[in-house]
Formats: sequence, structure tokens, C-alpha cells
Amino acid sequence: MKALLQQTIATEINITSLVLRLTLAIVLWPHGAQLLLGSFGGHGFSGSMAYFTNTGLPWIIAFLVIFLLFFGTIFILLGLGTRWFAIAFVVLFLGMIANVHLQNGFFMNWFGNQKGEGFEYHLLLIGVAVGLIISGGGKFSLDLLLHKNLKKGNS
Repeated sequence: MKALLQQTIATEINITSLVLRLTLAIVLWPHGAQLLLGSFGGHGFSGSMAYFTNTGLPWIIAFLVIFLLFFGTIFILLGLGTRWFAIAFVVLFLGMIANVHLQNGFFMNWFGNQKGEGFEYHLLLIGVAVGLIISGGGKFSLDLLLHKNLKKGNS
């Protein structure tokens, strides 16, 4: 179990992962705050749960979406469990594309000419998350700190 933990938190010590973490967290956290807290014009937890479940999502999936977008971005920002949360974001955004945005085409609805939003934004976020899956949390991540401490414990 300790070996598996070491493998998943091992990270390249680079600034690129930090930039990817900051980008993902800064872009996604406000969405999580809308869903959970009602900040930035959102509907809060009750309203978000009602919306998601009324669109056919099981309540547990709706809850996990809200949890991931709020708390998952905080974990990504801190670089704690970076790979696991990045995998979760890839799954989330693939689900969003398949269930909602694919039918609207590639492009976002900048000019209101489409029925809904396309999936280009989601592909960008998937790319950022895949970068984190490959490289890990990078510099200034709690994953790096934990990995170093676990290595010391093995010596």
C-alpha cells in the first residue's frame, strides 16, 4: 500500500505542474463555489442538487460533481492527491461532453447562435488535467513533500 501511495504522489520537480495546478484551480473553483455556496451568482448546494437531479443525474453523481468542483480544486491547488483528482476531472469532463455538450458541436456559444455550449472548453481542461496526471503536482505541492517524507522513512 505504501508503494502504491509513493507511486501516485511521486512528482517531477518542475514549475510546469505548478502552472497547470494553478490554472485548473483558478478556472474551476469559482464553478464549485457557485454550486456549493451560491457564490458568483450560483444557486448553492440545494439549487444545484435540484437542477442536476431534475436533469436525470442520480443524486450521488450530482453530489460528487459539486464536491469535486469545490473541494477537488482546492486539493489540486495544494497539490495533494494531484493525480487522483486530475483523473476525476478527466472523467467528469468526458461525462459532461458525452451527456450535454457533444450535441452542440465543438465551439462555445459566443454569439448565441447555438442551442447550447460546445465542448472546446472541456477539452482544454482535460488537456490540463492529463498534464497533471503525467507529471504530478510539481514544485510547491504537498504530494512532493509527502513523497520526500515517505522516502526518508524508507531509508
